[in-house]
Amino acid sequence: MALVLQRRSGTAKYFTQALPQGPGIDMVYISGGSFLMGSPDTEEGHQECESPQHTVTVPAFFMGKYPITQAQWKAVADHLPQIHRKLSPKPSYFEGNHYPVESVSWHDAIEFCARLSKYSDREYSLPSEAQWEYACRAGTTTPFHFGETIGSDIANYRAQDWKLGETTYSGKYGQGQLGEFRNKTTPVGSFKIANAFGLYDMHGNVWEWCLDYWHETYEGAPVNGSAWCNSEASENAPRVLRGGSWFDLPRHCRSASRIRYDAVDRNLDIGFRVISHAGTLL
Repeated sequence: MALVLQRRSGTAKYFTQALPQGPGIDMVYISGGSFLMGSPDTEEGHQECESPQHTVTVPAFFMGKYPITQAQWKAVADHLPQIHRKLSPKPSYFEGNHYPVESVSWHDAIEFCARLSKYSDREYSLPSEAQWEYACRAGTTTPFHFGETIGSDIANYRAQDWKLGETTYSGKYGQGQLGEFRNKTTPVGSFKIANAFGLYDMHGNVWEWCLDYWHETYEGAPVNGSAWCNSEASENAPRVLRGGSWFDLPRHCRSASRIRYDAVDRNLDIGFRVISHAGTLL
C-alpha cells in the first residue's frame, strides 16, 4: 500500500496510515538522537526502577500522533483478518469513537499491530520503552515535556488529593495546583498541546503498553533504543507501561514514570499507541 509523506508548514512530518473503515492513523516522524533515560534521585516522585540514568541512542522512527482510538481499533478488529487471536471490536469501558481504546491486554495490542502490519505491508509494533521515553521527552529533561509541573487544564489525570486509609496522596506536583479529576478518559488531543515532536496525550489519559518485559531497574538495559526482552520469562510475564492515566496522580504521569502489568491484564486506564520504522520514507 503506497504511503504519502505529508509536511505541514511549522509542524511535524507525518503520514497517515489508511484503515479499511474509519479514520486513519497519523504517524509522526521522530528524528533519531541520544538522550538521558530515567530520572535523577532528586526528581519529585522518583522511584528506584527509574535508575540508573543512562544514555540511549535511538534511531529515527514514526509514532502514532495519539493513542489508538476506539474507532481505529474497531476498524482493525472488525475488518482485518485474525493473525493469532480474536479481538473484541468494543472492549472499552468509556465509549466514544474519538476516545482512546482501553481495557486491552498487551497480547491484544500485539495482535492489532500484527493485523495492521499485514494489511499495510509495513511493520507496526508497540514502542520499546526507550523509544517511548525519547519520543515523550522530545529533547526535554524536565519531569514533563511541557515543564516542571502539570495541570488539569493541559492533561487528564487525578488532580485531586487521594486518601487511602490513613495516607493522603497529593493531587498536585511541584509548584502546580489542584484541579479537576474527570474520573474517565477524554477524547485524544482534547488539550491541544503537543510536544516538540508533535505528539499528544503523552502525559495522562491512558497508560500505554510498551514491548519490553519488566525489569526492576535499568542495570544492563539496552542503550540502542531496542526493547529489553527476556527469553526465559513466560509469555504472560509483566510488561512495561508508560505515561500515567486519568486515574493516576501527577507523579505517575512524568516522562520517566514506569509501571508493570501482566501481559494478559486489561484495565480501563490501559491503552497503547503504535510505532513504525522510518525506513526509506524520508
